[in-house]
Amino acid sequence: MSMLSAAEQQLSASVMGSIEEPAVVTAQRSPVPPRSDHISFLEGHNLYVWGGCQCVDGQETFLPSDEIWLYDMESGVWSLRHMGGEVPPVLSQACGAYLQGMLYIFGGCDINGHTNTMYCVDLSGVEYSWRKVTDTVGGTPSPRVRHSCWVYKNRLIYFGGYGCKTVREVNNSKSFMVDETSWGQPPEPRSSHASTTLGHKGYICGGLEMQMIDIHCLDLVTWTWTQIENQAVSHPRGRTLHTLTAISDDTLFLFGGLSTSGEVLSDGWEFDTKTREWREKDHAHKDKPRLWHSADKGRDGDVVIFGGSQTYLFVMDSVTVLRSPSQNHCADVLVFHTQPYSLSRLCEDCIGKHIFSVQEQASWLPAKLQKTIGKRISYFRANAQNIDAGS
Repeated sequence: MSMLSAAEQQLSASVMGSIEEPAVVTAQRSPVPPRSDHISFLEGHNLYVWGGCQCVDGQETFLPSDEIWLYDMESGVWSLRHMGGEVPPVLSQACGAYLQGMLYIFGGCDINGHTNTMYCVDLSGVEYSWRKVTDTVGGTPSPRVRHSCWVYKNRLIYFGGYGCKTVREVNNSKSFMVDETSWGQPPEPRSSHASTTLGHKGYICGGLEMQMIDIHCLDLVTWTWTQIENQAVSHPRGRTLHTLTAISDDTLFLFGGLSTSGEVLSDGWEFDTKTREWREKDHAHKDKPRLWHSADKGRDGDVVIFGGSQTYLFVMDSVTVLRSPSQNHCADVLVFHTQPYSLSRLCEDCIGKHIFSVQEQASWLPAKLQKTIGKRISYFRANAQNIDAGS
């Protein structure tokens, strides 16, 4: 360990000191609290994580709304930023979206029940200050939870979710939200589904009460719905609380979730939007089932999974999902490689992993490359420490 520390200092100390860091409360290897039902997004090399729930002393509690965690994907270091302004109430099952430097939070459930309030915070400045959005035009979407959002151009487009029911609506499935103003056949009402944007199209799949892993596409220019029929024999099981991520111009990546039989899943699948075929993908995280996690597209086609739960004891019907205090929330970052790495990326990772063997040669590299290699050393060192801590 002393040799690794010396190498890290030799390769990166001179350049790392010049990097402008945000004003943080902590900057450690793995301090972020485990959580599920959170919101995350990637901007540059930073993974941002906000909200969610965790288990404390056998009780499900929700994490503060006045803090946001940043994970440096290059160095493997977490940092905490505090937030001020009109801080949102503690929320569960809300929906978040990142657009032009702003994080938007819409809907969810607070202490008073379902809400349709929107909050936003500018993350491009030094101070992170929340603002309640009240200057909107047109009708506000109805209160809802477990919905999804597509970001297209300058728009935030919300789909689905579960809404409050009046006595008259108890047997009305339209309490699930479906856009009825679009053309084509809309999908069945649903919540806890997965969604992603690919070009000018928004995709959804699965969800609560869906026995099959159906895929529907909304053209965000013509507002036309299309159900995509699977052309392959093999396909994923029906599920909810999973993720769907666009990884190329014609490929979607699905991971995890809760099966219709109550099993927490760890399988990964790719869907080709041109051939309309599913293909199960082999990956290194088969032993890490997840549900209610987050997924973001990272560098070089990577899919970055954070948090979620490994277990889920529950009672579920068409109205209620009850979480168990024994739920095992996670705080690890899983990286799925969906495309071959470039030669430069392979070299960076190789040196970062094996600095003991090439310490002298690495010191000969140009300063710009030393900066990159120094962060990769830090990243793999942090991963090793996290593995040791979890074993």
